[in-house]
Amino acid sequence: MNTQETILVIGAAGQIGSDLVLALRKKYGNHNVIATDVKTPVFDVYESGPFEILDVLDKEKVFKMVKTYKVKQVYLLAALLSATAEQNPKFAWNLNMNGLFNVLSLASEGIIEKIFWPSSIAVFGPTSPQINCPQYCTKEPTTVYGISKLSGELWCDYFHKKYGVDVRSIRYPGLISYKSEPGGGTTDYAVHIFHRALMKKNYTCYLKPDTRLPMMYMDDAIRATIELMEADKENIKVRSSYNISGIDFTPDELYKAITTHFADFKIDYAPDKRQAYADSWPKSIDDSIAKEHWNWAHKFDLTTMTAEMIKRLKQP
Repeated sequence: MNTQETILVIGAAGQIGSDLVLALRKKYGNHNVIATDVKTPVFDVYESGPFEILDVLDKEKVFKMVKTYKVKQVYLLAALLSATAEQNPKFAWNLNMNGLFNVLSLASEGIIEKIFWPSSIAVFGPTSPQINCPQYCTKEPTTVYGISKLSGELWCDYFHKKYGVDVRSIRYPGLISYKSEPGGGTTDYAVHIFHRALMKKNYTCYLKPDTRLPMMYMDDAIRATIELMEADKENIKVRSSYNISGIDFTPDELYKAITTHFADFKIDYAPDKRQAYADSWPKSIDDSIAKEHWNWAHKFDLTTMTAEMIKRLKQP
């Protein structure tokens, strides 16, 4: 990418956005990455470069911002996540679908050159293979979030085939980060548990101890995102969304990894409605196609991720 090209990040105050903006600014320059959201982001994002209030549902304002800053690439992260979306399905559908449609439409008009849009393992459902879930399989999601993400994947593929839009996507597993608070996802326990451990307080998990889910340390997820966007166009052969895989573990396995650092830490379990969402998703993901097309490979395993999270959260 030409380092003078301007990147617009929509949803910069969220869990992914907080990390992605800083990584992009480090790589391409602070003033070449415009952070936007409907709320103020973390201090590092707010202070390190341009920030604007922007609602992705306001297509005219998105258009104006793209023109004002001469934006070439858009990272569209604004979305309502799984557990939160179930509380307000109509708004979740509106934000997750029409926000994407606004950006895809601008790209189809030649106003934006390249788009990143994240999908999720929530596109899979109880009829999808649970072990090493492949890139192509039955997808019957059971949540509003999953339905909107699967629909979004189809729209991305459609806009690429019909209009030649250079849109790229990955299906994120559960993401684990020390930089920001979780955003209402079913996998958020894997972040909350670290905060409780450092506070020297017990943790009550809302999933069963043996609930295995695909997860990924945020550094791997951010690296995957940027590597995908920098890959040669001819190598990107999946325009719906790529499977990527990192770690898979259960709450009990994560708890045991944390107790190697905090021996007195205790956990108990009180499964709630999020258990049903987790039960509908695969336990592990096959990402062989991403590896083949753009050389994806994760770096963090459970042990190294746990140590890194604790080290980072301990820092003032």
